Amino acid sequence: MASATDSRYGQKESSDQNFDYMFKILIIGNSSVGKTSFLFRYADDSFTPAFVSTVGIDFKVKTIYRNDKRIKLQIWDTAGQERYRTITTAYYRGAMGFILMYDITNEESFNAVQDWSTQIKTYSWDNAQVLLVGNKCDMEDERVVSSERGRQLADHLGFEFFEASAKDNINVKQTFERLVDIICEKMSESLDTADPAVTGAKQGPQLTDQQAPPHQDCAC
Repeated sequence: MASATDSRYGQKESSDQNFDYMFKILIIGNSSVGKTSFLFRYADDSFTPAFVSTVGIDFKVKTIYRNDKRIKLQIWDTAGQERYRTITTAYYRGAMGFILMYDITNEESFNAVQDWSTQIKTYSWDNAQVLLVGNKCDMEDERVVSSERGRQLADHLGFEFFEASAKDNINVKQTFERLVDIICEKMSESLDTADPAVTGAKQGPQLTDQQAPPHQDCAC
């Protein structure tokens, strides 16, 4: 299913008047860091404390307005378990943005961020945009990963950084909107500098290989 629609991601869609662009976004990270809850909070404004492990991959669609453009987001929720890794990495292709998530109360999930970053570089486009998100910042009493360590790792990897809470709805919407803004900025830069013959082609705009803007901190 992904291969049939990948060519449309990030591409101007003249045949469908319901949206101007479609972006494919993946949420990745270790199991139980809160990826599914994060997606449900953003897409449906709902939250359940019950943990249900994602089997393989699932997605939701949400349409937003940014810079006078109607943008349809196809947001994929990936399973964190190793046994699903072959399935989930196949969906990296064509993704324009990633939310790489860890749990601030789980050191192992934070230590795995580097490996997840390597997978993004291996399986996705070179210019896919990435935000690092430390989830569950409502659980301050159980925190084992400081905000400073999160910011330092994000700086090292060249990602912007947020701490967030799906439960308390902290920085959920802001994370997605910032990622969309970065993608739009890179598209605009590419269109401004590319050959008109290329930008008019059906393959859609190519993102530039420039560093992301400075990270934004969380105020949890």
